[in-house]
Amino acid sequence: MLVIRRRAGQSVLIGDNIEIEVIEAGPGKVKLGITAPREVLVLRKEISLTREQNLLAARQVSPEVVQKLTQRMQPAQRQETDGRQEIAGA
Repeated sequence: MLVIRRRAGQSVLIGDNIEIEVIEAGPGKVKLGITAPREVLVLRKEISLTREQNLLAARQVSPEVVQKLTQRMQPAQRQETDGRQEIAGA
């Protein structure tokens, strides 16, 4: 890991086309500006970790469980019997 000090208004270049500029620095916080090509994905690390955790959790759910939950979420079907309304499955 490269560790360097920069002040507000100073930049760091990564390769030929990525620039990270220190916009503002204060006690306990730093505001960065990142200039990169559109094809380069720039994410905060916590967003990436949350996405990975969500994907892992989703893989652990069986298709049968998803189908049961989907059925539970559908509105109850109403059936008329002898002039009375009954809720299917009730």
